[in-house]
Amino acid sequence: MFTTARTAALALVFAGSILLAQDAGKTEEYRLGPDSERRPDVPKGFVLKQAFNAGPNSVFPGTERDYWIYVPKQYDGSKPAALMVFQDGGGYLSDNGQWRVPIVFDNLIAKGEMPVTIGVFVNPGVVPSANGTNALPRYNRSYEYDGLGDRYARFLIHELLPEVQKSYLITPDPEGHAIAGASSGAIASFTAAWERPDYFRRVFSTIGTYVGLRGGNDYPTLLRKFEPKPLRVFLQDGFNDQNIYGGNWWIANQDMFSALQFAGYEVEKVWGMGGHDGKQGGSILPDALRWLWKGYPGTEIRRGTGEKHLAAQLVAGGWELVGRGYRLPAGLCANAAGEMFFTDAPENRIYRVNLDGSVKLLRSDTSGAAAMVQTPGGALLATQPEAKRLVALEGDNGERFVATEVSAKELVTSHQGVTYFTEPRTRSVKSLGKDGKVTTLDTGIEFPAAVCLSPDQTLLYVSDLLGQFVYSFQLQPDGALAYKQPYYHLHLPDDPRGAGADGMCVDTDGRLYVATELGVQFCDQAGRVNGILEKPEPGAWATDVCFGGKDGDELFLASGDKIWKRRLKAKGAQPWAAPVRPAAPRL
Repeated sequence: MFTTARTAALALVFAGSILLAQDAGKTEEYRLGPDSERRPDVPKGFVLKQAFNAGPNSVFPGTERDYWIYVPKQYDGSKPAALMVFQDGGGYLSDNGQWRVPIVFDNLIAKGEMPVTIGVFVNPGVVPSANGTNALPRYNRSYEYDGLGDRYARFLIHELLPEVQKSYLITPDPEGHAIAGASSGAIASFTAAWERPDYFRRVFSTIGTYVGLRGGNDYPTLLRKFEPKPLRVFLQDGFNDQNIYGGNWWIANQDMFSALQFAGYEVEKVWGMGGHDGKQGGSILPDALRWLWKGYPGTEIRRGTGEKHLAAQLVAGGWELVGRGYRLPAGLCANAAGEMFFTDAPENRIYRVNLDGSVKLLRSDTSGAAAMVQTPGGALLATQPEAKRLVALEGDNGERFVATEVSAKELVTSHQGVTYFTEPRTRSVKSLGKDGKVTTLDTGIEFPAAVCLSPDQTLLYVSDLLGQFVYSFQLQPDGALAYKQPYYHLHLPDDPRGAGADGMCVDTDGRLYVATELGVQFCDQAGRVNGILEKPEPGAWATDVCFGGKDGDELFLASGDKIWKRRLKAKGAQPWAAPVRPAAPRL
C-alpha cells in the first residue's frame, strides 16, 4: 500500500552508508492528498472544545488542559462509535494545517474506509503558577508523555474519557479504540496501548520519541522479551529527524520497527527523509488510518507471534483463573503430588489447590501465616512474621513452634533439611539448621523478600523488593553464604520503588522465575532476563510464583486478589526434591 517509486528508491539509499551520507542534507516535499481536502458532497462533522481541570486525587493533580471532541455527522447516538485519541490534540484540528484530522475523518468515514469514530484531541496538562504571572506554570508534557508506566493510560481511561462518555456512546470493545500522537505524543500513545491493551489496540506513531528522555529507549528491548500483546502499530519517521542528547530518533524508530517485527506484531512503517515535523505524517495519515482500521469490525487484532525464548517456554494459551476473592494470596508451594498450597495472611487462612483445579480451605486461625514451604519430610513449614515465629503445621489446626523471635517473610527448605529465610525488618538472610539454631548469614540487602535454591542446591537466590537485582550466594559446606553478587538484572517499571521483585522459583533447566511489578520475569543461569510473562490483569500486584501440577509444569501465580496458573514447556525444580544439575548456560 505504501510502496511508491520514491519509497523504493529511498530503500536503496538507506541500504548503503555512503549513499546515506550523500543524501543526509536532502529533504522531500510531502503534499496532502485528496482525502485531506474538504469536499462539499461529504457530510461534515463538528468539533467541540472542552476543558479538564484535575482535582487533588487525579493521576496528575492540579493540571489544567484543553481537549476537543470530534463528532462525525453519521453519529446519531443509536449505536456505539469507535474511538481515537490524539495527544497534543490541538495541533491536529486546523483545516489548513499539516494534519487536518477532522477533514480526513469526514472523508474516510463517508467512504466506509474507517468506522464512525469519535475523535478526542487532548493537550498535555499544565499546573498553573501559584504566583500568577510572576512565575511560570509547571509544564507536564514530558512527564505525562515520555515516561513509561500506566499513569497516562489511567488518566485517560479513568478520568478524561469518562467525561466524553457522559455525552457520547463509545464502544467498550478495545478493538474499536485507537490512539495517536507525534514525537512525545507518539510514545505516550504507544505506552498507553502497551500498558492497557484491554483498552487501546491500534497505535499511530509519527516521529516517535523512543529515546533516552524518560526510559523510552528501553522499548525495543522490552518488545523482544515481553509476552506479545494484541496491538497493531503504524510507525513513521524520517532520516533527518532529531539527533540530540537523548538519542537519535531515526535510529530509535528503526529499532522499534525491528523489535515489533521480531516479536511478530502487526506493524507497518513508512520512512522518509523528513525532519522532526508533521509533514510526512500528515501526508500519509489517510493511508495509515485505512491500515489501522482494516478489518474492523469483525477481524480481531492478533497477538504477536512471540520469539524464540518465549516460544521455547510457552504452551498455547494464557493464564487460567484458579481462585479469587482473597485479600493477599501468597506463600505458594507445592508437594510431591503436585498439589499447590497458598496463604491468605490477613484472613489467617491456608488453602490447597487440588490437581483438578479446585480450591479447598485447609486451615483457619493460623496467626497470620505469610509464606510456606514443603519440607523433605512432607510437612508444611510456615512463617508468622507478626507473631515472630516459624511453625510446623500439624494435623487440622495444630502448630509446633520451630523458631521464635524471627520476623520471617519468605523461606525455602533444602533437600538436606536446612531452612533459609528472609527478615526484612533487620535486612537479613538467615538459616534454621536441623538442630534448631538460627544463624544470620547476610545483612545489607535493602528489602530481602523471597529466597530460592538453584536446581542443584549449590546457590541461594534472594530477591530485593525495593531494588533491581536478585542476589546470588554460593552455599558453603558449613552452611555459610559466600560470593554475594547482585547477579540477576531485572527490568524496572517506571516506579521509584524498584522492580517489586518478590516470589521466585526455578525450573530443571536452571531458569529463575521472579514475580515482579512488570510481570513474571524469567532469567537464564547467566543472570539475564530472557522473557517476561504478562500479568493476568493490569495493575495487579504479583506477589508469588511456583511450579506445581501433576507433571510439575504448571506455573502458579498470586496476583492481586487471585490465584492463576498456566502450563509451560518447562518443569519445576522443587527444593524438597533431590538436587538436579542443569546443563551449562550459553555465555
